[in-house]
Amino acid sequence: MIKAILVFNNLAKPRLIKFFEHYSEEIQQQIVRETFLLVSKRDENVCNFLESGSLIGGNDYRLIYRHYATLYFIFCVDSSESELGILDLIQVFVETLDKCFENVCELDLIFHVDKVHYILQEICLGGMVLETNMNEIIARIDEQSKLEKQEAGITAAPTKAMTALKEMNLPQKIKDIKLPDINLRF
Repeated sequence: MIKAILVFNNLAKPRLIKFFEHYSEEIQQQIVRETFLLVSKRDENVCNFLESGSLIGGNDYRLIYRHYATLYFIFCVDSSESELGILDLIQVFVETLDKCFENVCELDLIFHVDKVHYILQEICLGGMVLETNMNEIIARIDEQSKLEKQEAGITAAPTKAMTALKEMNLPQKIKDIKLPDINLRF
């Protein structure tokens, strides 16, 4: 099971933090610091998985990571997960981000955090892997984008209606109405 997904840059600035187990904020920050120290000290020539630090569970947990340009993508998993499977999952996650943002960079993770979390939820939810097919993930993201555009149109409708009413100049039109004379006889 996946316990946490962490993405941070070369300067240890977190860009995405997703825990699937409850930890206090203080413990989460310690996990991020410890994880960065463990991963950033490693040489580029060594394998991309190592035993986790003491904070996230010790011997039963592993850190599986990939380093792309200025970003570290780290999955904290228990011993039931396949290291090679998680490396492939990281690759799917990064390639999906790359397709959605056209050459993804650190700024995309900062300014589009909601979309990044949505992509991550399509791949992994509650610590369980849901989807590994990048085409399926992108299809769901496109569907979500269409829904967001439809909602934007619906929420803009009241504003458009008010603008149209104001442009009609109703008070003047009411004054200009010619009513026939009514003769009332008593």
